[in-house]
Amino acid sequence: MMKSKIMLFAIAFAFQGISNAQNSSLFNGKNLDGWQIYGTEKWYVNDGVLICESGDDKEYGYLGTNKYYKDFILTLEFKQESNGNSGVFIRSTVDGIKVKGWQVEVAPMGNHTGGVYESYGRGWLIKPDPENEKVLKEGEWNLMKIKVQGANLTSWLNGTKMVDFKDEKIGEGEGGIVLQIHSGGNVKVSWRNITIKEL
Repeated sequence: MMKSKIMLFAIAFAFQGISNAQNSSLFNGKNLDGWQIYGTEKWYVNDGVLICESGDDKEYGYLGTNKYYKDFILTLEFKQESNGNSGVFIRSTVDGIKVKGWQVEVAPMGNHTGGVYESYGRGWLIKPDPENEKVLKEGEWNLMKIKVQGANLTSWLNGTKMVDFKDEKIGEGEGGIVLQIHSGGNVKVSWRNITIKEL
């Protein structure tokens, strides 16, 4: 009997280990370990929150993971404290301040948050239904979820599905998770609870 209990405990512990291995935090709430800054715009941590803010150059800026991710579910929270024009790139790389990849948009109301844009390429690939864009809470915390598997990309904003489509070029993409700050100045966005589950 005791042997059976030990065996069951070992199996449960093993499954718990597998589950934990599938979910990991990309932001430790203390510093930018695991990330790399591209450009001269400001990326810093304050009171457990990751903040991006326009610098003197008012150029594009990026913060990318050191690790590449292929198939995953990414969840994060963002709050637009100023202009709010930002984004979350998937399977993307950065050279200087030129990014190659696909952006799930984070922008002010009516500017297609949750839609997908290909920088230096085809431009907008898909935009959300205008009615769904109303779920954005400007000046408050928003929950975004992005699922990328093969050539399929799905995004949700505050529990509402924004886009769900298939694109062969995305399917071929290789790169990391990259947060953006838009050029032009007067941009400030906060981020927290950045978690990824690899599929």
